[in-house]
Amino acid sequence: MITLSETAANHVKKYLNSRGKGEGIRIGVRTSGCSGMAYTLEFVDTPLDEDLSFESYGVKVFVDPKSLIYLDGTELDFQKEGLQEGFKFINPNVKNECGCGESFHV
Repeated sequence: MITLSETAANHVKKYLNSRGKGEGIRIGVRTSGCSGMAYTLEFVDTPLDEDLSFESYGVKVFVDPKSLIYLDGTELDFQKEGLQEGFKFINPNVKNECGCGESFHV
């Protein structure tokens, strides 16, 4: 299961409304970075047949089965710290992250 914090869900809703379309967001992983894997995040206009779907605070979250192995139990939060703001992945499966926070290893 993948969840969104209420703050992240509100942020996604705002973007979906401004786009004027979209079913939700897709979260996944790809091979990249110095630690091996990186997160992907994109809007979903049409879900794929193989997508698994979860819902948090009225926002649908789609994930492919291969990514779910690495993301199960993850919460996506949206944080503002000073002038910085962005999504933060809270993934209980992560064993190590690179120094820049762009990639991870499970």
